[in-house]
Amino acid sequence: LDSLLQENHTKMNHGVGAEGLLAAQSALTGSADNYGNDPRLEQLWAMKAMDHAEVYFNLLCSVDPSRLKLSGSLESDTKIYDHFRETFPDLPIGKLTESDIKSEGAKVKWREFSDFYKDVEDYSLGSLLRLDSTKDYSEENTIIAIKIQFLAIEIARNREHLNDTIRDNFK
Repeated sequence: LDSLLQENHTKMNHGVGAEGLLAAQSALTGSADNYGNDPRLEQLWAMKAMDHAEVYFNLLCSVDPSRLKLSGSLESDTKIYDHFRETFPDLPIGKLTESDIKSEGAKVKWREFSDFYKDVEDYSLGSLLRLDSTKDYSEENTIIAIKIQFLAIEIARNREHLNDTIRDNFK
């Protein structure tokens, strides 16, 4: 059992020891102004984003997505969802394109939307977002978005039952 736990722990932290994980935690909680484009920090962020995506996808495969509270509470999810659908009533969340998130016009709209959620922890932290809600995370189906975009789109997908097929297709 100990060897299995050790093997699983090594896989989960990608070979980084406890000391490295503590250093990463300390670095990731510091002000972004203190850093340039340090490749080590980018790698740590990528590992964190990949771990988050894996956990989220496993949740989609395991439970009814409409029961998830992605922001931590039903009240917050409802606030984000209502504001999102008011701001983006026609956004095709089942099958997004990169321009839905990153075109110049979309960036302006998303920036205004995001400014309402500065109180959400790590609201502007990068997250991995699936473009097609019926598919897994993959190079072709994933873009980098900020956390509040991920929350808004995935809360909407869950409430509008667009993630329901994941459990049947990826068990």
